[in-house]
Amino acid sequence: MPPLPPGPKGKLLTGVLDDYRRDALRFFTACARDYGDFVPLRFGPQKAFLVSHPDLIDEILVQNYRNFTKGPALRNNRLVFGNGLLTSEGDFWRQQRRLAQPAFHRERINAYAEVMVDCTQRRIALWKDGETRDIHDEMMRITMEIAARTLFGAGVEGIADEVAGCMHVLQDGVMRRFQSLLNLPEWVPTPSHIRLQRAVDKLDRIVYGFIDDRRRSGEDRADLLSALLQVRDEDGSRMTDKQLRDEVLTLFLAGHETTALALTWTLMLLSQNPEIETRLAEELRMNLGHDPPTIDDRARLPYTEAVVLEGMRLYPPAWALARTAIEASTVGGYPVPRGALILILQWVVHRDARWFAEPERFLPERWEGDFAKTLPRHAYLPFGGGPRTCIGNTFSMVEAVMLLATLVQRFSFRLVPGQNLVLQPAITLRPLHGLHMTVCRR
Repeated sequence: MPPLPPGPKGKLLTGVLDDYRRDALRFFTACARDYGDFVPLRFGPQKAFLVSHPDLIDEILVQNYRNFTKGPALRNNRLVFGNGLLTSEGDFWRQQRRLAQPAFHRERINAYAEVMVDCTQRRIALWKDGETRDIHDEMMRITMEIAARTLFGAGVEGIADEVAGCMHVLQDGVMRRFQSLLNLPEWVPTPSHIRLQRAVDKLDRIVYGFIDDRRRSGEDRADLLSALLQVRDEDGSRMTDKQLRDEVLTLFLAGHETTALALTWTLMLLSQNPEIETRLAEELRMNLGHDPPTIDDRARLPYTEAVVLEGMRLYPPAWALARTAIEASTVGGYPVPRGALILILQWVVHRDARWFAEPERFLPERWEGDFAKTLPRHAYLPFGGGPRTCIGNTFSMVEAVMLLATLVQRFSFRLVPGQNLVLQPAITLRPLHGLHMTVCRR
């Protein structure tokens, strides 16, 4: 077995924690550039490895996936996500995945396209030509409404601000816990834990309210909640209210934010590349005219989809995956001790010149033809990989294409100059202070 390759030494007590806190994206990018595809790291007492080659990623996510559990950022947030698909492990996860899968059949998702477009049109009808909007906030509101209507068959009027505030508390809590050497149990009443508990209580009240109403009415609204309520396991059992809560809350929170971020960053990239925006608008004009997009139009919008794919390459909403080794094993022949943390950064892998020519450039046309088929498996993984690939990946792609087409068909977007644009890599890759853009009616 070969000895471990070199990596950054860091400080005696904290290791590389200070470098991570200072600028995580820059630090990890430099590690991969300076040390290679398998980089030993240390966060305080925690041993870790940054893994950046698709073949090594395949070992972790596919070939030996049973030896790796979810990373601490998710394990430490079971108060929020419970034992849903995002956090559960082993046989229970496999059971829940099997139960939830029918809710995400392509035909069901395609039926939601009209809801996606309708929610977008309703929101942008409030926009005025030439005004400035926080596009991140706007996209969050649109996708939150879509998530509520497709999950619960109901809108979020009156609770959108409350949910958005809870999301901010959750993101802040994850950042604090991952950047700290000492994390107290969540039951210890620190100010941050109290804020987190209050946020979870608010979300629980909303979600359990939807579940209780549906159980009482027995109504099938052709939404995801109805699908989850109807599924039965092999022994005839159905999901308990707690299981439903965990799955629905995971889908609601994770689902709407990732698509909102994909659109936020893509609109920013379009504003920085007007020739690409022009080509996109022309595809929409030629194929849609003034009509709103439908699911049947998707096949006629290949450049629109390429723009989405390229936006998620440069600014992946899920910017990192983390796994913890259950038992001592190897990756690429290198020893990985029990309890070691494996870090896989989409941010790093997606910007690797070995797989993507001119990796820092926004080039949607790279996705034309058979380019995706030429990539090594796991060179592009915006939805993760292996058995735990995001169950909502098809939903998210349909949603992103439908929304981008609706938005660019009606408006062009110009980045407001001089704003303080800071990337916040927490659970997702967020603009810390929002993303302010001028919306101009076409």
